[in-house]
Amino acid sequence: MRSDATATAAHQRWEVLTTRPTEFIDLTDWLETLVASAGIGEGVLHVQTRHTTTGLLINEAEPLLLQDLEARLSGWAPADAPYAHDDSSRRTVNVGPDERPNGFAHCRAALLRSSETVLILGGRLRLGRWQRVLLAEFDGPQRREIEALVVAAR
Repeated sequence: MRSDATATAAHQRWEVLTTRPTEFIDLTDWLETLVASAGIGEGVLHVQTRHTTTGLLINEAEPLLLQDLEARLSGWAPADAPYAHDDSSRRTVNVGPDERPNGFAHCRAALLRSSETVLILGGRLRLGRWQRVLLAEFDGPQRREIEALVVAAR
């Protein structure tokens, strides 16, 4: 298939400092600023987390809903349950000097996505009325990296 469209892109990397073991951080305003600065009328925004103990989701940033999500994820993967990933006597792969016992955080993050894609129309993110792009931290507090790419056809 042949296309006469020329692809253009804008990229941004953010460092996010999380403050709690589990928290949801609204990235939407940062992403909207990136889209506006790119000057792109139509296209897509793709955002990803670079960590295996975080996830991304599009949902409401309503505080009680976020409490519900945290409770459900904690119930599915409780922090005090045994995880083979945390057994230093057995684990031999991807072990660093400051290894954290965070098997629960990996399991919680596995329920979410590591990236999200949102349409851009009229130079704005095409999110629903209450939709926000959220970073979910499951192993904080830590320094996290988020990357986003805006791509449009002209």
